Amino acid sequence: MLNIKDISRALRQVAEEKGLDPDRVLEAVESSLAAAYKKEYGTKGEIIKAKLDSKTGELRFWQAKTVADDTTVRMVENEVGEEGRVVEEMPEEGEVVPRYNPERHVLIEEAKKVKPSIKVGEEMLFPLEMHDEFSRIAAQTAKQIILQKLRESERDSILSEWRDKEGQIISGIVQRFERGHVYIDLGRTVGVMFANESIPGEHYRSGERLRFLVLAVQEDTRLPGIVLSRAHPKFVAKLFELEVPELAEGIVEVKAIAREAGHRTKIAVASKAEGVDPVGALVGQRGTRVMAVTNELGAEKVDIIEWSEDSAEFVGNSLSPAKAESVEVLPRREARVYVPEDQLSLAIGKGGQNVRLAAKLTGWKLDVRSQTRPEETQEGGVVDIEKEEVNDGKEEKE
Repeated sequence: MLNIKDISRALRQVAEEKGLDPDRVLEAVESSLAAAYKKEYGTKGEIIKAKLDSKTGELRFWQAKTVADDTTVRMVENEVGEEGRVVEEMPEEGEVVPRYNPERHVLIEEAKKVKPSIKVGEEMLFPLEMHDEFSRIAAQTAKQIILQKLRESERDSILSEWRDKEGQIISGIVQRFERGHVYIDLGRTVGVMFANESIPGEHYRSGERLRFLVLAVQEDTRLPGIVLSRAHPKFVAKLFELEVPELAEGIVEVKAIAREAGHRTKIAVASKAEGVDPVGALVGQRGTRVMAVTNELGAEKVDIIEWSEDSAEFVGNSLSPAKAESVEVLPRREARVYVPEDQLSLAIGKGGQNVRLAAKLTGWKLDVRSQTRPEETQEGGVVDIEKEEVNDGKEEKE
C-alpha cells in the first residue's frame, strides 16, 4: 500500500538530502504512481498520467489521448476471409501513419464536443477514478521507478556539478581502499584515485583529508566516475596556482612541467609583466609559497626554473640546482651541456634523475659532461626522451 499523504513530505526530504531539484523528484514520484495505477487498474496501450499536489497531498489520474483525424491515423476495417479468419486491411506501400487505437487516440469530432478549440495533434486528458490503495506488486513497480528516476536525477545533478571542476584541485576525505585503489569521500559522491595515480611511497589513512586533482569525469558509467590524481604533473602546477596570486591572475605562466611523482618535479615559468620575477613569485618570501606546495607533496623536491626563448639558456637552466657553464646546441634538438667537475653528480642526479627530468622538461636530447673532461661521456649523463634511453657511458653515441 502506498501512503499518499506521506509522499509529499518524503519527496521534499529526499530533494534536500540528495541536493536535487524538487520538481525532478516530484516528476519521478508522479511517473511511478502512474505506472502503479496502470498496472493495477489500466489496460494495455493506455497512457496514464498522475499529478500530485506537493502541498496538499492531493493525487489525481488521467488517461492521455492524442487528438487525431483520418490523416494522422489509419482506420482499419476488418473482413472475414475464406476460412473464417479475420483479415485486417493492410496499409498501402510507403504508408507510415499509426493504426487508430481507442486507448491512445480520440477523433477530432469527439474531442471538439468536449473542447471546441482543440486541434489535431494536441493531447487531451480524461479524468480517471481515484484509487489511493495499490497492490503489493503495483507498489513495488512504483518503488522501482522512483528509485530509478532518483538515481538518474542524482547522477545528472552530480555530473553537472563536477563537469566544471575537471582539471581543478579539490579536497576530500580518504574513505576506503580496494585492490590498491583509494576511494575518496567528496560529499555528495565518491571519487576514486587509481593505484597509478597515487604518489609512490605515500601512505594514506582512512579519515585523512587531502587535496587531489580532478583528472576526469566519466559519464559512461552507471554512477558518476570522478577520477582523482596526486601523481599527475598538473597537480603540482595547480597547487602553485592556489598559493601564487600571480599564477592565478595570469601574470606568471607555467610553460612546462616534468615530474617523477614522489621524487622530483621541475617546473618552468615565465613572466608576462615586466619587472616580475617568475621564479621569485613561486618561491615566495622566505620560501613560504614553495614550502606550502612541498608540504602537500611530502618528500618530493621541486625545482623552479626560469623559462627562456633562448634554447641554450633554457637547457642550461633546466639542470638546476646544478649550474651549467656552457651549452652547445647540436642539430635535431640535441644539446651538450658542460658543468664544473664538482657539480657533475648534481647535474646528472641520483640514477640520472635530474638530467632525465631536464630532458623531459625541455624536450631535448641532453648530454651532460664535465667541463674539465669534455671528450668523455658520463654514466647516466646522456638522455634521449624520444627513445627513452639513458646512455650508461660505456659507449659514445654517434
